[in-house]
Amino acid sequence: MKFIDTLKNIWKIEELRNRILVTLGLLLVYRFGTQIVLPGVDATELSSLADQTGNNNLLGLLNAFTGGAFANASVFALGIMPYISASIVVQLMGIAVPYLQKLQKEGESGRNKINQITRWLTIGITLVQGPGYIINLNNTLPPQAFLLGGDSFSFIASSVIILATGTVFAMWLGEKITDKGIGNGISLLIMVGIIARLPQAFISEIQSRITESQGGLIMILIELAIWFVVILLSVYLVMAVRKVSVQYARRNASGGYERNAMGGARQFIPLKLNASGVMPIIFAQAIMFIPAAVAGLSDSAAAQGVQAAFNNLFGFWYNLVFGILIIIFTYFYTAITVPTNKMADDLKRSGGFIPGVRPGSETADFLDRIMSQITLPGSVFLASLAVFPAVIYTIGVQQSWALFFGGTSLLIMVGVAIDTIQQINSYLLNRHYDGLMKTGKKRKAVA
Repeated sequence: MKFIDTLKNIWKIEELRNRILVTLGLLLVYRFGTQIVLPGVDATELSSLADQTGNNNLLGLLNAFTGGAFANASVFALGIMPYISASIVVQLMGIAVPYLQKLQKEGESGRNKINQITRWLTIGITLVQGPGYIINLNNTLPPQAFLLGGDSFSFIASSVIILATGTVFAMWLGEKITDKGIGNGISLLIMVGIIARLPQAFISEIQSRITESQGGLIMILIELAIWFVVILLSVYLVMAVRKVSVQYARRNASGGYERNAMGGARQFIPLKLNASGVMPIIFAQAIMFIPAAVAGLSDSAAAQGVQAAFNNLFGFWYNLVFGILIIIFTYFYTAITVPTNKMADDLKRSGGFIPGVRPGSETADFLDRIMSQITLPGSVFLASLAVFPAVIYTIGVQQSWALFFGGTSLLIMVGVAIDTIQQINSYLLNRHYDGLMKTGKKRKAVA
């Protein structure tokens, strides 16, 4: 009943209702676009491409992130991933390029310029990935699948332009959801693509357990219980923080601070257990493409073995290297995204201090030491969740269903869901606060 009342309250708030409807409408447009096949490709001949992405390889993972658009040879086949790649590149360049560092300090105007740079870089990445996707189509689909010839210049050029346009349009949809809807638009597009594969994967697992006598409904219930526990652990990883106590000195009559004065406000700095989110997994997966691609250039038995090992998402060597890379990238990304020096300076300027620690450099060192201490368990926890699909796969779970037991898919769904729910809650709390102000007693004027 409380949940139903919450839904009624959401519907009563006109602005929130309109934002949710806009979000659902734009997400529906994106899902519709994933079903539109590239002009010149016979949609009835895509079975071989579906088989290629259905295997437990990296292309299957990319297909999951695009909501099946990759296997459909859709106009959204590249999805929003080029924009994600461009954002990562711009973020990393911001560490070393002075111009980008200057833009980061210019506030709203600087962020707009950085967004514009990211958009242009997205187009550049799409124009590089587009021909690669078309070449893969030519190598995978039979010749009769191409109505005008798969290797013709007109087909390749027009398809690359359409793929680039599809990515730009998907990027525009994401930005519109962020501005006019609810939640982070880009993240919601990825999450919707992942969730679109969930019902089919679960139904396939049920059919496998029942028809092939592999445990029946009992195993399904056990898998659901394990999945529920993994979701709870993912929520804990996303929400867990280390609270660092902070004391704010009281201002005196002259405008200065009285550090030793009694009655100063006492708060805390929340340092997240996993400050890097899913970015280490994305970085690690980008690196995992390289060994298989390099090994594919050679026909030797050793090279073919390396390619097979790094193409198997559930293999031992893939997950061992994958987990180690996640731990390394977690430390790296946390170091570049958590500015302990800036936090210490801001704390000092606002008259705050950590009890027992001198303001300034000692505070920065103290925060940095705490981040190093909590990053180790956070990175190991993140790596464990990332490789857990390989563990659950060993007990007979189908690969499509096993991917939802951890890794990027589950963490993205959990993180985006929490962020969206928090935004909805903020609207509800603000509305509730306004209602209390309107119905509450008026304060008497002080003479």
